[in-house]
Amino acid sequence: MFFLGSAYPLGKFGLNASMNPLFFGALRMGFVFLCLLPFCKIIIPEKKYILPLIGFSICMGAGVNMFLYLSINSVSLLAPITIGAQLSIPFSILISSLFLKESIRLKKWIFIFSSFIGILLISFDPKILDEIIGTFLVFGMAFFYGLSQVFSRYIKDLDVKFTNFFMGLVGFLVLITFSQIFEGNIFHQVNKVETSGWLAVMYAGMIISIFGHMMMFYLYKFYPVGMVMPFYSLFPIFGLILSFFIFGEVPSVITILGGIIVISSIYMLQKTR
Repeated sequence: MFFLGSAYPLGKFGLNASMNPLFFGALRMGFVFLCLLPFCKIIIPEKKYILPLIGFSICMGAGVNMFLYLSINSVSLLAPITIGAQLSIPFSILISSLFLKESIRLKKWIFIFSSFIGILLISFDPKILDEIIGTFLVFGMAFFYGLSQVFSRYIKDLDVKFTNFFMGLVGFLVLITFSQIFEGNIFHQVNKVETSGWLAVMYAGMIISIFGHMMMFYLYKFYPVGMVMPFYSLFPIFGLILSFFIFGEVPSVITILGGIIVISSIYMLQKTR
């Protein structure tokens, strides 16, 4: 959770080093693709896996990274979007209910509602009102993360290394194309990136996307998902702590109160069966 929480302040650190958000996301996925290439067996999946695999790769590799770094780039305060990213959990439950026809018990509806109430409370912070675009962008990130979890249900039998390798490839191709179109010549962008920017994007691709997630997959081998998932509520806490040490950012009282409501709701939501 420390590695996952570090995605926000380290992402801001990288974007401050003369990197554009779509270009940063593309390079992150490029490093995932290159690092996993030697360790996975390249196969052509069965026909039933192809569309879900493409959907997962577009949502997780392109959609999540695009909206994540656009939101980080558009704000000066990281606390609201770090907390807002927790909405990916209720979004995944709502989307699963819609597409997979999974039933949602009353307790879960209560915690879903209270998590959105916490975000609504944070939005009343006067400082946040000036950065409302970043808040909506992180909602987009949470939506694509939730949608990717639905697609992941259909490809759970595929090798994890292969699915992440394919996700990295698709994410890189989509984001590098968008970067070329909307942010300018990618070769010019490469030339202006500072050393700290390269270190940040390498950390995001190699440590957060591979090492951090692989640690979670390792836990799933020994513990049930219901025991592991509640720990996701810890990543915004680590993100806020790192934001303080790196940027000296201190959340306001209203943001802390809303954050407590959101994180507590998400924790209970994941504990409720």
